[in-house]
Amino acid sequence: MGKNKISRFAENATFEHVVQPTFTELMADTLPLRGRWNADFFEREAPLVLELGCGRGEYTIGLARLAPQKNYLGVDIKGARIWRGAKTAVELGLDNVGFLRTHVDHLLRCFGPQEVDEIWLTFSDPQIGKARKRLTSPLFLARYKEILKPGGVIHLKTDSPLLYEYTLEQIAAHGLTIQERSAEVYAELVPRVSPEEQAVLNIRTYYEQMWLEAGRTIHYVRFAF
Repeated sequence: MGKNKISRFAENATFEHVVQPTFTELMADTLPLRGRWNADFFEREAPLVLELGCGRGEYTIGLARLAPQKNYLGVDIKGARIWRGAKTAVELGLDNVGFLRTHVDHLLRCFGPQEVDEIWLTFSDPQIGKARKRLTSPLFLARYKEILKPGGVIHLKTDSPLLYEYTLEQIAAHGLTIQERSAEVYAELVPRVSPEEQAVLNIRTYYEQMWLEAGRTIHYVRFAF
């Protein structure tokens, strides 16, 4: 393991806004914050928004800056990536953002029923040849339904036509409601939505910017149960 990773893991342990459950806690369903993220972690009542597979936390940070009235939690298993988002949150003085280091398979062990208001899936792995592992597969949709409040929404932003079309198929198969969709976010959707929505959709991660410069198209869909 490189020195940078070791130092980042060590610094993560000092951040009050980074939660790293042990395997024992998760398997025993004893994570104290489950069902109490607003009360015990953010210490305020506000809409709770998750970004699953947040990577460096660029989208989590961007959303938190745009909507300080909401609580944002980036979820990822990679500690060195989470470190960057956690560090940026400190540098910007953001008190409405946190990070949870865990695998997305453990969602139900980390969040209580109807605890979450929104879920963001930003540039998730399309899992070519492994449909069951896609973050909009029936397996994950069932988990989202359990932790989302009534009326809670899911956002998917992706450069993968495969994942975008697959998600639309799952939405139709499960009778879910599409609130907004676009196969070309910046050409079709951004020009016609409100300035507030434009700001949200215009958040661009380092890798998204690279993909745009390479000529890739970005897709988006927002849906609800």
